[in-house]
Amino acid sequence: MNSAFDAAAIRARSEVAMSVALEVGREATRFRRDSNPGTLTVENKGLQDFVTIADRRAEQAIRDALLSRFPDDTFMGEESGGESGGTGTWVVDPIDGTTNYIRGFRHWGVSIAFVAGGTVEIGVVYDATEDKVFHAIRGGGAFKDGRPVHAAATADPAHALVILGHSRKTSFDDHLALLRRLHERGMDYRRTGAAAIDLVRVAEGTADLYYERHLNAWDMLAGALIAEEAGAMVAMPDVDRLLAQGGPVIAHAPGLAGEFAFILDIEGL
Repeated sequence: MNSAFDAAAIRARSEVAMSVALEVGREATRFRRDSNPGTLTVENKGLQDFVTIADRRAEQAIRDALLSRFPDDTFMGEESGGESGGTGTWVVDPIDGTTNYIRGFRHWGVSIAFVAGGTVEIGVVYDATEDKVFHAIRGGGAFKDGRPVHAAATADPAHALVILGHSRKTSFDDHLALLRRLHERGMDYRRTGAAAIDLVRVAEGTADLYYERHLNAWDMLAGALIAEEAGAMVAMPDVDRLLAQGGPVIAHAPGLAGEFAFILDIEGL
């Protein structure tokens, strides 16, 4: 653990983050339910990359709640930006899976990570599909609404279910080649469009792999810690690089390490 924070300080931040994620997630759900989709004032930031009133409201609520309790921390959010610094930084995606959220496909979440000394110390993800909160403190295991979760024990690729993300910043041909290789090994495949939720699916053993070639730090850090603490094997670049420029993440059931070693080779991890 980073020397600037003792166990009590980390635990206090975790408890606040869990409460905030649940409150903000439920408020975003109510806002989506009560709003005419035509009034969400979608702005197009790029192909399939949208921002809504709900995103901004959610991020401001998270920022205010966290920094009012921990004013010496810094904040980095998808919508408002910011930089890591000081002793600890909150890295937040207020609505991960924004396109799903806009369209009413309830596979989205709220992702809150706390980083100190180049290490992710806390991961919290609100899962809108079940109205539940996943969380992990480094070294303390992973939990879903307070109950421990564990990565799957799958060892046979023919029984594996994998989730793959794809960014338009990366090659679609490479993505198709990866799909073919996994398909030929008998694996089933999904693409659902919310990295934080996909990572907690690996953490709870619902999926055996989540891999995406490029994500921003706020999309992955919380879910990656939760998956790691649940016993999944997780590989990604160092946190400082991810905060600066994003990158890949691989999280998988440990019994399939041999099947997915080629992905680590692709990414040089």
